[in-house]
Amino acid sequence: MWFFARDPVRDFLFELIPEPPEGGLPGPWALHRGRKKATGSPVSIFVYDVKPGAEEQTQVAKAAFKRFKTLRHPNILAYIDGLETEKCLHVVTEAVTPLGIYLKARVEAGGLKELEISWGLHQIVKALSFLVNDCSLIHNNVCMAAVFVDRAGEWKLGGLDYMYSAQGNGGGPPRKGIPELEQYDPPELADSSGRVVREKWSADMWRLGCLIWEVFNGPLPRAAALRNPGKIPKTLVPHYCELVGANPKVRPNPARFLQNCRAPGGFMSNRFVETNLFLEEIQIKEPAEKQKFFQELSKSLDAFPEDFCRHKVLPQLLTAFEFGNAGAVVLTPLFKVGKFLSAEEYQQKIIPVVVKMFSSTDRAMRIRLLQQMEQFIQYLDEPTVNTQIFPHVVHGFLDTNPAIREQTVKSMLLLAPKLNEANLNVELMKHFARLQAKDEQGPIRCNTTVCLGKIGSYLSASTRHRVLTSAFSRATKDPFAPSRVAGVLGFAATHNLYSMNDCAQKILPVLCGLTVDPEKSVRDQAFKAIRSFLSKLESVSEDPTQLEEVEKDVHAASSPGMGGAAASWAGWAVTGVSSLTSKLIRSHPTTAPTETNIPQRPTPEGVPAPAPTPVPATPTTSGHWETQEEDKDTAEDSSAADRWDDEDWGSLEEAESVLAQQDDWSTGGQVSRASQVSNSDHKSSKSPESDWSSWEAEGSWEQGWQEPSSQEPPPDGTRLASEYNWGGPESSDKGDPFATLSARPSTQPRPDSWGEDNWEGLETDSRQVKAELARKKREERRREMEAKRAERKVAKGPMKLGARKLD
Repeated sequence: MWFFARDPVRDFLFELIPEPPEGGLPGPWALHRGRKKATGSPVSIFVYDVKPGAEEQTQVAKAAFKRFKTLRHPNILAYIDGLETEKCLHVVTEAVTPLGIYLKARVEAGGLKELEISWGLHQIVKALSFLVNDCSLIHNNVCMAAVFVDRAGEWKLGGLDYMYSAQGNGGGPPRKGIPELEQYDPPELADSSGRVVREKWSADMWRLGCLIWEVFNGPLPRAAALRNPGKIPKTLVPHYCELVGANPKVRPNPARFLQNCRAPGGFMSNRFVETNLFLEEIQIKEPAEKQKFFQELSKSLDAFPEDFCRHKVLPQLLTAFEFGNAGAVVLTPLFKVGKFLSAEEYQQKIIPVVVKMFSSTDRAMRIRLLQQMEQFIQYLDEPTVNTQIFPHVVHGFLDTNPAIREQTVKSMLLLAPKLNEANLNVELMKHFARLQAKDEQGPIRCNTTVCLGKIGSYLSASTRHRVLTSAFSRATKDPFAPSRVAGVLGFAATHNLYSMNDCAQKILPVLCGLTVDPEKSVRDQAFKAIRSFLSKLESVSEDPTQLEEVEKDVHAASSPGMGGAAASWAGWAVTGVSSLTSKLIRSHPTTAPTETNIPQRPTPEGVPAPAPTPVPATPTTSGHWETQEEDKDTAEDSSAADRWDDEDWGSLEEAESVLAQQDDWSTGGQVSRASQVSNSDHKSSKSPESDWSSWEAEGSWEQGWQEPSSQEPPPDGTRLASEYNWGGPESSDKGDPFATLSARPSTQPRPDSWGEDNWEGLETDSRQVKAELARKKREERRREMEAKRAERKVAKGPMKLGARKLD
């Protein structure tokens, strides 16, 4: 039987990367980059080659090998594996870079911040404190060559070759024999008389002072240069002078040095050091402390190093969400750190967490995800959006909280390009139809119209033909004035998606009806749209050959490129019920809003003004998502009546290009209370009898553009348009002739059932008006009959007991 000896080098789990070793190590070790054979993860490998005649150095290297295996501390270079043979020693540690090389690279890249240096020195001093105070060991080699930096920017103490016991066990300090290392020895070591009184940490603290000098000023030329602090910060100079003092007795213990530097106003008293200390102890912190920490973390991340954010903060955020029940507070710092990741890293680390978050029932989590969707939407693929995200997002359309409904509508602008046919053209359109017709919040109805105009180019041709005209026409009848403006601008932004017949027979009749709207902003936009559509029709009439070019997009398949006009709308119409959604709102500076900063309908002459209705408070949730940002962003909102006129409502023709010079058709929006006032206005417009039981009553967008055939008579005192002197020399002090018009009838019925997909063949508005009039006549007839019966009873008097009724 044969026995074969195993080759330890061949069986070693790590391998060297074939490249020259890294410099910066004056000792006997050579530092190589390596990787684990199984996974390819990077490591650092310290290699010592045994040479004949160097027995003393070999013993020092073997002692260092033993120290690496036995010493474990977060601030000491982490040992992973080792290999000892007759020819060499291999020590495998975490992947690190010598401090000298790291500082040189950072200087070339723009310099190292004092925040990073303060935390790095904090780690080295903490490692020395552990060795001296807990292990009674003297490092005896603190210098630039003994400090290494990992990928997160953490400083690690290495160079354990010349370590010895402070208690005298095992003899004195080993001889170095390397001039580059001996220059860091303190002056008292040259005194062989032994009369100098010193502490066990005195020599290492002197070497720490040399390290501080080199970090700020470069390589130390000679010991006398320590007298000049050079570029050392003023807050650190007093403590540095204690380290390099001639009297070793007064040099502070490492623990006291840390305490002095951490005092208020000290070099190590800053947000970066505090953040790192908290992260080191995060596992034992209370949940309330973690919540507060993550809430304040986002403000500081911009000042922190990128490597620190990627490799230290990010893992803690992911752990806190996965196992610590941190909730929504981790979202903001998580997405902020995600900006530092590559696309591949983002897919591996952030996207799985985001997908899991969308299934959460926590309202605060859901609304923050929707608010910050623009930061991660580009990393989501279409199958993930349609199968794992959209089914959860659509629940927001049915949420009882108006802020979540509003933000869900806005998120569709980002999700629409990635939705499949069924989700976009069927499921989403059902929810949009219900919101536009039934939602009690005016700003939500308005923003639904806005979003539909923006995603119109992504819809299929059949859906566009069935939905757009009806939806925008319905919006023009909304009792909330900005919704009517949104309907007009929706027509303008999607002008290229309508045939000439639709423009002439469906769209222009609707727009003409708005020219006598009580709100001037609605009338102004209606006139602009009418002129543009007429210009388009006129150009085709003059040259019929242009018809094919003008209608090229009408029957075209959905395409993102067709959304150019819709994209020019820019911001949302109104902020609605929550200014938490202000991230997608582009607003200009305006005057401070007030509670009544909403376009009000003029009251007809002779009709008493209604009593003011108390404004209900927006419902709160247990998730406490109503943060201080809501109050802060509310000041950006202002009256829609002042700003709708200044917006870009879509470029329709070359001749009308002057009308589309501005970017936003809505630069800001309404204040948060706009939704509440519109809510009461919208509710008051519905009579108790308008409880419609099915879609067939009116609930299709197809009918929205049709005007009722019979109009209600104007109130007393209202003059006809023909009675005004439109061009005469009357004085200008009579005011706006439209100011006396009554508000539009706001008794449009709201459908209750939106489950069917039948958008056509429903009853017209005129039939509903006739049915309503007939019902009123029957009610009046019934009341007249009851009154007559009551009169006959009163005239005859009470009947006597036993009397027989003859009539």
